[in-house]
Amino acid sequence: MASSPDLDINRRDVILAGAAAAVASSLPGGAEAQAAAPPAGAGPTRATVSLTVNGVIRELEVDTRTTLLDLLRETLHLTGTKKGCDHGQCGACTVIVDGRRINSCLSLALMHEHQNVTTIEGLGTPDDLHPMQAAFVAHDGYQCGYCTPGQICSAVAVIAEVKADIPSHVTDDLTVPVELTEAEIRERMSGNICRCGAYSNIVEAIVEAGRRA
Repeated sequence: MASSPDLDINRRDVILAGAAAAVASSLPGGAEAQAAAPPAGAGPTRATVSLTVNGVIRELEVDTRTTLLDLLRETLHLTGTKKGCDHGQCGACTVIVDGRRINSCLSLALMHEHQNVTTIEGLGTPDDLHPMQAAFVAHDGYQCGYCTPGQICSAVAVIAEVKADIPSHVTDDLTVPVELTEAEIRERMSGNICRCGAYSNIVEAIVEAGRRA
């Protein structure tokens, strides 16, 4: 039987069409990504973000790739928050966002539109220390001090977590209120590394601050 010209497709044509489709789909975003790619030499994309930092509303235009850590340190000059590993492994960059602690090095500034950010500068001042800051001083929980801002921000959030009955990996009984035990503190603070090894002093400081909270 004679075939229609429209259906006169041989095996080689089918293979070539399939190969072309496979190559196109393997590219990031395919042809659309190529079409959307900025022209060579174009500058970084910038955008405006509005957020509240230590009680002050800030509206800033930033490179869309700016991390929250770099926004705090480089743009707002709040250098109390430290850049350690820059990979979310040491906890030196910990800040509190809407009551929850985060690694600011792993978070883009634009992700925090209209959110409340608290850094170590927003907790207390040299003349009016936050209870957690005072406890760290009393128990010598800082030593070289580089990790201390992140440790204190994390510790403040840990006490709030326990008060809110948020369990951790070491919480045994989920049917009773969570207690601020040494095991809970060590587990919850495990993301904050202290190269000086002041962990015992840090735990003592958190226990004391937790009793007063």
